[in-house]
Amino acid sequence: MTNEDIVQAIKDIIITIAPDEEVAGLKLDVSLRDQIELDSMDFLDIVMELRKRYGVNVPEEDYKELASLQSCVDYLAPHLADKELVAH
Repeated sequence: MTNEDIVQAIKDIIITIAPDEEVAGLKLDVSLRDQIELDSMDFLDIVMELRKRYGVNVPEEDYKELASLQSCVDYLAPHLADKELVAH
């Protein structure tokens, strides 16, 4: 999966969890919580969707690594290198 695919995967998951949120204009380097309304349950849903769709287990101590789209890419790239983008 490319970095662009990872960004798209995260956006797709956000749309699934929070369908009213606008993800097209999300900035890579700004915290997702500062850009859209995500509460802690929404965040846990994102983590669960990553596991369900891509088999990626994110331990609780690494949740901070998923703060922005760029940090998601940095953290997830090694885990998703051999995966395909799942379209929903």
